[in-house]
Amino acid sequence: MKFQPLGDRVLVEPKKDDQQEVGGIIIPDTAKEKPQQGVVKAVGTGGKNEDGSPKAFNVKEGDTVLLPKYGGTEIKLDGVAYQILREDDILGILN
Repeated sequence: MKFQPLGDRVLVEPKKDDQQEVGGIIIPDTAKEKPQQGVVKAVGTGGKNEDGSPKAFNVKEGDTVLLPKYGGTEIKLDGVAYQILREDDILGILN
């Protein structure tokens, strides 16, 4: 997969939650909450500050980040689900 986000956008692969069934009840995917952690797969070409100077990214490929519950755009590339969102929308970097 070769994908380059533009501007200050970041491509993130959400981590899958390992949820076990309790009491034999199966929860459908539509009722599950979206994952709130993910791994940065690609960063954009860069944003600009208010004065027009280039703005450096705080995240890099391979970082594990905390995602907002709502937001971003969900896409599929090569059968894998990703989210594209602005770097400002990322809540933080997990160590």
